[in-house]
Amino acid sequence: MNDTEFHQAADVLMQDIEDKLDNYDGDADIDCETNGGVMTLSFENGSKIIINRQEAFHQIWLAARNGGYHFSLKSDKWICDRSGGEFFTMLSEAVSEQSGEVFSF
Repeated sequence: MNDTEFHQAADVLMQDIEDKLDNYDGDADIDCETNGGVMTLSFENGSKIIINRQEAFHQIWLAARNGGYHFSLKSDKWICDRSGGEFFTMLSEAVSEQSGEVFSF
């Protein structure tokens, strides 16, 4: 993957996250803010989830209360380098834990 392909794939991922949060109809109040290549999800309890682009590695990094994860694009899915988990599955688990409400992307 070259830099242009990475940026396009990362843009799609970040937009997908924003769209899904905008259309969320649950009770949890999740604030989403993007600044540069960093997206911050803030919760009512003061906790945060940070999602950012690591351009040099062509990865997306996720930092949440339950840990930090690095994702690489494989067959059109962002897959965790350590666990093999899919990005949206792992993000859903982190959002559910931090919001106190079952959440699914």
